[in-house]
Amino acid sequence: MSKYKYHFFVCTNARPPFAKPSCGPNGGHPVVATFQEILEKMDLMNEVKVTACGCLGPCENGPVVVVYPEATWYMDVKAEDVSEIIESHIKNGKPVERLIYHWPETI
Repeated sequence: MSKYKYHFFVCTNARPPFAKPSCGPNGGHPVVATFQEILEKMDLMNEVKVTACGCLGPCENGPVVVVYPEATWYMDVKAEDVSEIIESHIKNGKPVERLIYHWPETI
């Protein structure tokens, strides 16, 4: 059992120029920094862990954030979205619907 209520993984992967898109250059690092800054101010660092990580897969929709334990996937997350995620997801237990990643249907 984890000591954290939530664990946020934020992709910060950076590919070479002219490769397929990646989350790092699209704002992954500011997302991590904003999470840490706000969680620190709200004294939630003992309940919520934020980890910068490598590629999570859907690169065209980055920065991508995955939240455990429920495995909620967020796409196109910007630093400006972090306050809303913290308020809705962490404080109220409701994922931010407009940012949820919906996996493509497979045949």
